[in-house]
Amino acid sequence: MGTVVEDSTMDAVQKRLMFEDECILVDANDTVVGHDSKYNCHLMEKIESENLLHRAFSVFLFNSKYELLLQQRSDTKVTFPLVWTNTCCSHPLYRESELIEEKYLGVRNAAQRKLLDELGIPAEDVPVDEFIPLGRILYKAPSDGKWGEHELDYLLFIVRDVKVNPNPDEVADAKYVNREQLKEILRKADAGEEGLKLSPWFRLVVDNFLFKWWDHVEKGTLQEAADMKTIHKLT
Repeated sequence: MGTVVEDSTMDAVQKRLMFEDECILVDANDTVVGHDSKYNCHLMEKIESENLLHRAFSVFLFNSKYELLLQQRSDTKVTFPLVWTNTCCSHPLYRESELIEEKYLGVRNAAQRKLLDELGIPAEDVPVDEFIPLGRILYKAPSDGKWGEHELDYLLFIVRDVKVNPNPDEVADAKYVNREQLKEILRKADAGEEGLKLSPWFRLVVDNFLFKWWDHVEKGTLQEAADMKTIHKLT
């Protein structure tokens, strides 16, 4: 009965998404092998016992001043509440429009959908063909004793000036940062200052790729940085 009691405290919006949204299950080579609820895909017990791995995406949106838009996840989020992360992180769902493999269109469609859901960014501000997939990472990260992530994550970059109107069910705060401001955030997170925490997937991208890719953002050469053949297994 413990699970029922615990789940009854879950935010109503998050609870609906947990049970209604069907994530795309993949193997370590990113081949689709099925689907399961967002709830099951984020239970550490299920992740460990059934090796559930689902497809995800992380959007890094820069404005025309080459500042990166960060968000702080809302305090009602089931996994990693109140942590700071990249612009938008979510999952393509097991539906026709988000399963399209050609040119990663399914993942791009999902990114456009979630930028509207989470940050109120209209679809016309972020056309699907403007998302540049730069790479894929595979990682596992516990959030607390019960919840966690095990994702094959598509890293999507886009440079656009957009209108932002955060959805409080998803986002507690949002702000643009330049490189130096991000480095200060990293320093504070490492020092445990101001209770500042970063999502594990964002930290992996920062530590392995972000600053060299930022050079390509500024030079307009992102396509040169793209490597969609490799799946980087990061821990």
